[in-house]
Amino acid sequence: MWLCGCSTAVPLSGHGPCPSSPCSFKDTHSDNPSIYIKVKGDYENNIFFVFVFIVDVFCLEMAKQNSPSLVEVVKQVAEQQHTQVSEIEKSKAVLLQLQAQLKEVEKQMDSVLAETKTTERQMYQQDEAIETTTHDCESLEAQVRSLYAENVKLKLDTEMVQEDFEVMLLRNNAYREKITAHKEFWWETESKLPIMADLAKKRDMVKDLMAKKEELMHDLQNPEGNALKPLQEETVYLKREINLIKESIGERKRLCEEEKTVHTKLQKEIEVQHKRCEAILKRLHCQVNKLESNKRQCHWNIQQLEKKAAELRLCLGITEQ
Repeated sequence: MWLCGCSTAVPLSGHGPCPSSPCSFKDTHSDNPSIYIKVKGDYENNIFFVFVFIVDVFCLEMAKQNSPSLVEVVKQVAEQQHTQVSEIEKSKAVLLQLQAQLKEVEKQMDSVLAETKTTERQMYQQDEAIETTTHDCESLEAQVRSLYAENVKLKLDTEMVQEDFEVMLLRNNAYREKITAHKEFWWETESKLPIMADLAKKRDMVKDLMAKKEELMHDLQNPEGNALKPLQEETVYLKREINLIKESIGERKRLCEEEKTVHTKLQKEIEVQHKRCEAILKRLHCQVNKLESNKRQCHWNIQQLEKKAAELRLCLGITEQ
């Protein structure tokens, strides 16, 4: 029998080493039947095949003692090996399923952890919001208390003002009663005076004048009334007078315009004459200045000639008589 750590089919009977790789195991017996087992390189399969090797050795030992039952033992061992291999494959499949489930559980755990973190953040934010709301509530309670105190104070003030107002109303009513009594007494005394009689007469006259005014207004509104005819005649006469005055005003305006034109012409002529006179004055001033300069020059020449004459006289010895 050959046992090897490589993943090849090894005969359980025969001579020589493993065909795929060198192996240190040797044949223990050469009379058993040829059984091929696929040996895998992982640790669990090696343990399993070591166990099979031990069982095979045990079977070979038993075969030395009792050779007819060796085939049955080998068959049993092969069946056990087949069942163990199937169980191992089943366990591997179960292991893969468990690993997949484990991965899913890990993913679920990650999602749950993320959800817990988000919930913790939300709880922290809610705690902060609760703290802020409690602080706001406390401040609002303080404001409510102050407002309540102010309302109580205002109620007391309004009650005091109401009482003062009622007292003032009582005083005003008493004062009004006194004033009404004083007015009645004054009216009685005034009615007895002679001035009041004259006032009553004048009131009657005013009433009569108002009645006449209403009649005149009625006649004015009625174009066929007797009161409008003299007024219409007066308005016609006044219109004529106004037209005459307008005509005279127009004539005067025309004359004023003519006088204005004449005045403008005369003003222009005066300006021209004024300019001419100014030019003549300038020329005369220039001539006067020239004459004065000539006069000064002549006077200076005379003085120079007199000086020379005096010098000549001195030279000649002639004295003035």
